[in-house]
Amino acid sequence: MTEEELKAQVKKLNARATQLKMDLHDLSEELPINWELIPDVAAKTFEAYKALAEARAKTSHKGTSTI
Repeated sequence: MTEEELKAQVKKLNARATQLKMDLHDLSEELPINWELIPDVAAKTFEAYKALAEARAKTSHKGTSTI
């Protein structure tokens, strides 16, 4: 994967992780409504941030800056 492709991937993953973070925040504000959705939304958020961290690590190994 090229440096530019890695940067694009980090940007895309960052946007997804941020959206999921906001979804989790919105869900918490609505409690106790939809409390049963917490584990699913939290797991998706966790996986998104994990993927983002891995992608950022790849960019740092290639000597590029992270977003």
